[in-house]
Amino acid sequence: MFQRVLIANRGEIAVRVIRACREMGMESVAVYSEADRRALHVHQADLAEYLGPAPASESYLDISKILEAARRSRAQAIHPGYGFLSENAGFARACREAGIVFIGPSPESMERMGSKTRARQTVQQANVPCVPGTDHALGSAAEALAIAESIGYPVMLKAAAGGGGKGMRLVAGAAELPLAFEAAQSEAQRAFGDSEVYLEKFIANPRHVEMQIFGDNHGNVVYLGERECSVQRRHQKVLEEAPCSFLDADLRRRMGEVAVRAARAAHYSNAGTIEFLVDADRNFYFLEMNTRLQVEHPVTEQVTGIDLVQLQLRVAAGEPLPFRQEDIVLRGHAIELRVYAEDPDNNFFPSPGRITRLLEPSGPGIRLDSSIYEGWVVPLHYDPLLAKLIAYGADRPQVIARLQRALGEYFVGGIHTNLALFRRILRHPDFQAARVDTGFLEQLLKDSQDAVKAAEWAEAAPRGLVPYNPVPHNMAPRDSGSSDRATNLAPIAALAAAIFAQQPAERPQTEGQHDPAGTARQSAASCEDDVYRINAWKAAARREGVRG
Repeated sequence: MFQRVLIANRGEIAVRVIRACREMGMESVAVYSEADRRALHVHQADLAEYLGPAPASESYLDISKILEAARRSRAQAIHPGYGFLSENAGFARACREAGIVFIGPSPESMERMGSKTRARQTVQQANVPCVPGTDHALGSAAEALAIAESIGYPVMLKAAAGGGGKGMRLVAGAAELPLAFEAAQSEAQRAFGDSEVYLEKFIANPRHVEMQIFGDNHGNVVYLGERECSVQRRHQKVLEEAPCSFLDADLRRRMGEVAVRAARAAHYSNAGTIEFLVDADRNFYFLEMNTRLQVEHPVTEQVTGIDLVQLQLRVAAGEPLPFRQEDIVLRGHAIELRVYAEDPDNNFFPSPGRITRLLEPSGPGIRLDSSIYEGWVVPLHYDPLLAKLIAYGADRPQVIARLQRALGEYFVGGIHTNLALFRRILRHPDFQAARVDTGFLEQLLKDSQDAVKAAEWAEAAPRGLVPYNPVPHNMAPRDSGSSDRATNLAPIAALAAAIFAQQPAERPQTEGQHDPAGTARQSAASCEDDVYRINAWKAAARREGVRG
């Protein structure tokens, strides 16, 4: 086993790995940039090595500086965390050449699965179902047009080296494709230094479900259950849970066996994730493989009882997996919330700055993987992830209740966070009934914006004022041209005031939907209530002869 491990990362994942090392009796080495001198992971590690200026290209992405830090500290192994160099085959190879163990898969496996097109080629040889599309880089817009015509629109252009929604373009028809092809190539080149793009058939509003796999260096590979990752914004995950309520035991087994098959095709060892899209008919398709530990790994740890970071360290040291597939049993339910320093009410703009006050949740079933403390200054230079709030319980309703209680205890002062967004998600009836897909959050955000606009009208109308950002024209009262604007708006103002003062409207259910509480009534504070009352307002306005 290793005596000293360097963590080539920062933030909450660096703290997470440091804690795993300490529990196993290993010393930890932190690395830090100028912006992270006072960061929590630097304080918690046994040793710390300075890398350089704040920009990631001069610090956390500089392979030579990280290897030099490992040599100076006499670290025997490097844990890459996630992001930065975690999926860089060149870094893994440089570690091997320097005689330092890279805690992750081999560079050869990373090369097979790191490129989306090469990954598709690899898994198709193992009869893994893929979304219809290309398994090679598109040479021109003309080639893309021909392939799109054969598989049918809409299609999705994707960066082969990409992730996080960068280099992706949805194309509804042939007229859009040439410009979309150029834009996807350009964005891919800027984001990843590789302009290669490929094409897939677009699957509307699927579920995004991933399988955690784990392999060792003795030929053993297992799957550790799935995670539901459908709550996302612009292809970025926001909330994850395990297990997925949409899967039954048979589908879970089939997806797990396919994931293991894909991992074996890549000769994979250590922690990895096979991501799938699942359509409404429960057909599933390979999406990509992440050749690293995932941000959302804690929910798998909660339902399996397995410490994935410690298992990474043991497997990297040459130990075999300590269990077989039949030993893996999922118990209970877990949900993770990604807490970001960003403002959801300002287009999710980053919110760096000093944390002036911090109150953190605790209590039964609550876990907080965090990298912040009161007085710390959140830097502008890196991903704004502050912490991950995880709840575990016997079943999904209990977990949701625990998260709602924990959010009530959680306060971060001095900066904006997305904590309020999670309160809206958790109380939404579709989320509570597990009726989610990859379009769920975007629709919730759109509905919330409409509710805010209507509320502005309801507040301004009694004073005869027009809000700066009024409701859409089809929701606004018609101006009759009278000089007494307050008089003209008075009937609509009265309607608005009456409707917004009502108790929450009952949400109509569509056929086949199930409301677990026996009613679809929501709290008066819910933005969804506002949307339903807005519809009532519009209907009443039409009855009064104004534009609706």
